[in-house]
Amino acid sequence: MSNPLFSRKPMSVLMEESGSSHGLKRTLGKFNLIALGVGAIIGAGIFVLTGQAAAVYAGPAVTLSFIVSALACAFAGLCYAEFASMIPIAGSAYTYAYATMGRGVAWVIGWALILEYLFAGSTVAVGWSGYVVSFLDKNLGIALPPELVAATGTRLIQTPDGWEAYSPELASSLQIKGILVDSLPQVTTWMNLPAMLIVFLVTILLVRGIKESATFNNIVVAIKLTVILLFVAFGWGYINADNWVPFIPDNTGSFGDFGISGIFRASAVIFFAYIGFDAVSTAAQEAKNPQKDMPWGILGSLFVCTIVYILVALVMTGIANYTELNTAAPIAVAIDKAGEGLRWLSPLIKIGAIAGLTSVILVMLMGQTRIFYSMANDGLFFKSFSNIHSKFGTPITSTIITGSVAMIASGLLPIGVLGELVSIGTLLAFILVCVGVLLLRYKEPNLVRPFKTPLFPVVPILGIVCCTGVMAFLNPLTFVIALGWLAIGAVIYFLYGRFHARY
Repeated sequence: MSNPLFSRKPMSVLMEESGSSHGLKRTLGKFNLIALGVGAIIGAGIFVLTGQAAAVYAGPAVTLSFIVSALACAFAGLCYAEFASMIPIAGSAYTYAYATMGRGVAWVIGWALILEYLFAGSTVAVGWSGYVVSFLDKNLGIALPPELVAATGTRLIQTPDGWEAYSPELASSLQIKGILVDSLPQVTTWMNLPAMLIVFLVTILLVRGIKESATFNNIVVAIKLTVILLFVAFGWGYINADNWVPFIPDNTGSFGDFGISGIFRASAVIFFAYIGFDAVSTAAQEAKNPQKDMPWGILGSLFVCTIVYILVALVMTGIANYTELNTAAPIAVAIDKAGEGLRWLSPLIKIGAIAGLTSVILVMLMGQTRIFYSMANDGLFFKSFSNIHSKFGTPITSTIITGSVAMIASGLLPIGVLGELVSIGTLLAFILVCVGVLLLRYKEPNLVRPFKTPLFPVVPILGIVCCTGVMAFLNPLTFVIALGWLAIGAVIYFLYGRFHARY
């Protein structure tokens, strides 16, 4: 008797599901899919993480870190495109793993994707909150109570520049200016209320329907791309080339603190900002012509966003010294350094950041609900998560539960705790998709493949090597937490999934 952990979902069943007239509505075209990917990718990576990665790990060479991450993503993206054109149904890497490597691997990757998307939405909501609070305070003169604008238990210090989270670097910076931390007003926060509010509103939008969500996302993507291009175009004239020297700061003596190792450490930290094309693949069952449009959506969004990331990183580190960018709003810091000439751009950047991060939250939560939907459809997760709303055609139960958990996480947990958990789930998904392409090419070479990964088997092998290499630079504690998460998933599988699995 064969081991059920290795039982695969038949390709014939996947093809039948992809052509079914029941379930999710097919309303997304090529432009919607590219915009969906851009909506997910361009967000926290530019508006929050770029500055932190430059200040702490890579210096101006954070530009190279984005290229390293993009290469790993490109290899995995080519593999994703092959699978998405062959198996155009909701579920992303989970579905691909079920078809190629069996139920056990599919469960692991599905559970890892839940970790990825759930905490990605929460992470970005925290970044969204930071820009909203800054915009309200500095541009509109509306100061929210500091107890309600950061994760539970955060120690906030009222500096001359506003409320900031305590850190040794902040204390040192203030001391240089002759200010002692203990002499400043301080509060301990209760919750991040703005972050909870945006997750709540996005969840309502997702319940209403994918078409409405996609239309909203297209508008938001146009806004944030316009703002970013304004920053690049006008900021280029304010670059001080001295800020790029040295382009790769000398290593401090610790692994990952600048130097070559710092470039790779930064690439691991910012990697989760590239998961947008994975989110595109979760919407395959809602694409009008998935065989043709999915490769465009995946690779098109990755290409556009990589170019944008490189340009923004160059301008940001050229205007402001990288040591000044360890903040939740690094682009705003760069604009302030440019002086009066770019002052007019400051409120627009914040509006663009708010819009951009909103679209990321939307795509992340949407991707999460589609993973739940697919796993529940296969019997590996609780049946109620496959319920479709009779009027809106959306997975109602999984959307509400996902939104509720993400809302709580964004209100209580700091961005530092959430960020790297997203990267490890993403990298594991990419690795298994590359492995899946290798296995399926040899096991079922005659399957119709509307899009084929080029330079086979070199590309999938490079994808495995690059993603594994980037993963090695994550914090060891991240692996411990991820293993704990997988252990919880194993309990759910053995108590429920193995008895209700359809294949």
